[in-house]
Amino acid sequence: MSERTIMPLSSYLNTSPILGEQVYLHPSCQVIGDVKIGDDSSVWCNTVLRGDVNRIVIGRGTNIQDLTMGHVSHKTPDKPEGSPLIVGDYVTVGHSVILHGCTIGNECLIGMGSIIMDDVVVPDHVMIGAGSLVSPGKVLEGGMLYMGRPAKAVRPLTKEEIAYLKYSAEHYMRLKNNYLKEPSR
Repeated sequence: MSERTIMPLSSYLNTSPILGEQVYLHPSCQVIGDVKIGDDSSVWCNTVLRGDVNRIVIGRGTNIQDLTMGHVSHKTPDKPEGSPLIVGDYVTVGHSVILHGCTIGNECLIGMGSIIMDDVVVPDHVMIGAGSLVSPGKVLEGGMLYMGRPAKAVRPLTKEEIAYLKYSAEHYMRLKNNYLKEPSR
């Protein structure tokens, strides 16, 4: 069987993942339940996107790198919407990140090993340094670099760094296209 024909998709109850055009899923990843992945996005080795008790939405041109865990919080009477996971367009999520019930804007970079907790809002053009922890409910400011445990604003991003955010996502789009072109094995 070809590696490309293995689809690591699982339904949960009556809900199945929905993939846009030209999406690449590495065969070792798991995409479960109410998950929608936008065009030209990629989900890499041993990543889990588990949309069982709430929804996950991944935007266009976004890459979710190796060993990342994306999950959600369920709906309750006190919180009827729960905490879905929403990730914008052209986002780079580094290796071994935990995204839990948070919202990530467009053209962001989430550094390796970071943890972004429930109800965090990361607006457009934010870079979060490797190993950072963003505490539940924190609302960050756009155009900034955040680092630390807990994460704190370090400084505004330069024009070059802001341009790099989209470049990083576009690099991963080219990489996933190479994987999609590989002949069957």
